[in-house]
Amino acid sequence: MAKPVRAELDRYAWGRLRCGCGEGAEHVPDLFRRVLEAETYAEMADADLDGHLIDRGGLFEAAVPAVGVILAALTEPLSDHARAYLVTLLWHLVAGDPHPSEEAYGRAHLDGECRMRAREGLALILREAVSGERETAIDILELIDVDGERVEHYRRFAAKRRAAR
Repeated sequence: MAKPVRAELDRYAWGRLRCGCGEGAEHVPDLFRRVLEAETYAEMADADLDGHLIDRGGLFEAAVPAVGVILAALTEPLSDHARAYLVTLLWHLVAGDPHPSEEAYGRAHLDGECRMRAREGLALILREAVSGERETAIDILELIDVDGERVEHYRRFAAKRRAAR
């Protein structure tokens, strides 16, 4: 696993963060490792983070640091299936709303926290918009970028590249 991902995973006391499975999130770093190290889609699917960070659009506390882990992973070479999975997961995290149980704990702004954290990796998302998971990256931009003209520019750029194929 790449140093940026390892460093980002080590930043947090995951066991103190709430997870969608009802336990502390101490197992989330292992799930990320399994996704990043998977050589096949089946291996990666076995390490699904759905239900841990987000459940039916409801964000859990562990989602906020997970955004940083995803951004760190996007700085490194990834398998196509891992990249697609992580970019899609990032979209779910920035598009989500706080889970009702998190609102009860006073974490009613997890959605804004995830979007703010994703903005820290804007350059990585722009890179995905032109060379990786284009459509999903542009959908993420629509949710996090305050520059609507930039979003439209990248949407047109991606459409031109798609048409040129």
